[in-house]
Amino acid sequence: MGQSLSQMYIHLVFGTKRRIPYLVPAIEKQVHAYLAGTLKEYESPALIINSVPDHAHILFRLSKNYALAKIVEEVKKESSKWIKTIEGGTKLFKWQIGYGAFSVSSSKVDVVKRYIANQKKHHGIHTFREEVEEFVRQYDIIEYDPNYFWNE
Repeated sequence: MGQSLSQMYIHLVFGTKRRIPYLVPAIEKQVHAYLAGTLKEYESPALIINSVPDHAHILFRLSKNYALAKIVEEVKKESSKWIKTIEGGTKLFKWQIGYGAFSVSSSKVDVVKRYIANQKKHHGIHTFREEVEEFVRQYDIIEYDPNYFWNE
């Protein structure tokens, strides 16, 4: 009998459409819990989720049974529909079209967890754009097109 083994950690980052600050403190814990629940449905447990008003960071273990693109699609689609219905949410809520997904070595999971936990402090100093462009440099992303990424 064969066995499939997989242990891939993903640091996922995506923003609200046009970076509108929809993820207000009044709903952020609920949103984080909902995102975690959706990830769990796709056998991809979240290790940590945090957000600032215009974007979210998630560190999760990617399921061996689902493609990354499918998981991200479902997480964003389901949470967007749900946020439109909750108290403190808005019917205007939308996530941006794209996302950043970066592989994380098992040895760096704790470093990324700390980074995500400190998002509010981090964004007191750095903008979302600076953060994304640092990821692009760190991970040597060649497909990045700032004209497309930031003009949605």
